[in-house]
Amino acid sequence: MAKQFTLGKTERLKSRKLIEQLFKEGKTFNLFPFRVHFLIHRLADATVANANGKSTIVNLKMGAGAAIRNFAKATDRNRIKRITKESWRLQKNILQQKIAEKQTWLHVFLIYTSKELPNYETVYTKVGVILDKLIKLTDENNSKAS
Repeated sequence: MAKQFTLGKTERLKSRKLIEQLFKEGKTFNLFPFRVHFLIHRLADATVANANGKSTIVNLKMGAGAAIRNFAKATDRNRIKRITKESWRLQKNILQQKIAEKQTWLHVFLIYTSKELPNYETVYTKVGVILDKLIKLTDENNSKAS
């Protein structure tokens, strides 16, 4: 049985090359308090080897960030990133299934743009709305590609 609610190392957007490509070639939309950068690839699935040698299919990667000019303390920025990733982890399954069905990659980076520290409920609801919008955008992208 596959693990349902995970955000493992292979699901995080950490590669400098991928992040640069995302910001250079990707598209953006704003949904207060987030700016969402995303890049949809229409390619074969990427396989990544696990520590135990098994390969897994990774087609959805995400990253999160908060501006240092809005939050001078690293603890505040880390808290924002932590609750954003937790909200994503709990809600990403529907998007992950859609992406797997369409055999595309999706790289997403969420930047928190508000100047106030968020509470978990606000971030959770906004990440849910972002995921719904990403599902619609991937459907539109596939209808254009067909």
